[in-house]
Amino acid sequence: MRIVVVADSHAPRRWKGVPSALASELAMADLILHAGDVCVPEVLDELAAYAPVRAVMGNNDGEAVRAWGATDELECEVEGVRIAMIHIAGPKQGRGRRMRRRFPNADVVVFGHSHIPWDGEEEGVHLLNPGSVADPRREPSPSFAVLTVGAGSWSSEIVRFPRAGSG
Repeated sequence: MRIVVVADSHAPRRWKGVPSALASELAMADLILHAGDVCVPEVLDELAAYAPVRAVMGNNDGEAVRAWGATDELECEVEGVRIAMIHIAGPKQGRGRRMRRRFPNADVVVFGHSHIPWDGEEEGVHLLNPGSVADPRREPSPSFAVLTVGAGSWSSEIVRFPRAGSG
């Protein structure tokens, strides 16, 4: 199963629609995870045109995003892989330990908030932050992640793409 993971779309201030690099991946997605700071539910509607969407609330999300179906955190199992998702995982120092305590059974914990992509293991849990799909801040480019799961195993990849209007 192919899961496309996005975060920090910050619409409408930053998100101006599905970027073409993301659209090509969404066309192959079986599931889409949004790790918060959606800001307006229309983003989730756009994503849902490609595949089912699960979202968590970010610190910039309001009741309209919650009404769409975003939850404070998410835990689910997909093809034998236990995935947890939260917007804010806290400071880098001790993050793996905190996420292991918060989600003791998770294989993969997805988070957002920092706008900094991260894909690695800490304290026996795989941490995946897709970065920001629309507002990379100090990062060189926007990004998202692809999580491929099946039969209890997974692989992940951060995908960077050019900023709108660049080369």
